[in-house]
Amino acid sequence: MDDVDRILLTALQQDATQAYAALGKAVGLSAGAAHERVRKLREQGVIRRTTVDVDPAAVGRGVMAFVLVEAGSWMGDPPTKAALEALPEVVEAHIIAGPASLLVKVRTPTTEELQASLRRLYAIEGVTGTQTIVVLESFFERSVDATGATADGSPERPSPPATSR
Repeated sequence: MDDVDRILLTALQQDATQAYAALGKAVGLSAGAAHERVRKLREQGVIRRTTVDVDPAAVGRGVMAFVLVEAGSWMGDPPTKAALEALPEVVEAHIIAGPASLLVKVRTPTTEELQASLRRLYAIEGVTGTQTIVVLESFFERSVDATGATADGSPERPSPPATSR
């Protein structure tokens, strides 16, 4: 992946509906060349999917919580994944290291529905407890920066080695 691919990814993250002609113009390529680059990024799995960013509150999922799921045994097996995927209110699930086995992000319409969701999580085989953190307000949610920049804006890539004279 080169800088042209990174610029294309950044442009697509801002607006995935852009025409290939506009994408090509942004990087100095023809529409066909831009299309081919994007196709290859999809083929390589760099672009996993094209989606729409929906406001959860606008569709009745305004309550967000992060749930630490404690377990008596390893939870990284297919049955656990399937059980979590079967719960539509679970929007993310991660195997983690630390005091819990899983970190789950849940979105529900009400706190009552959140409580019902916690009951369903607790019913998953192997779960021994949960700790829930309810989000009061989100400052922002950010996509991965395709340019590789660090928090201070500098490139993440290492500098080339110095040459001796």
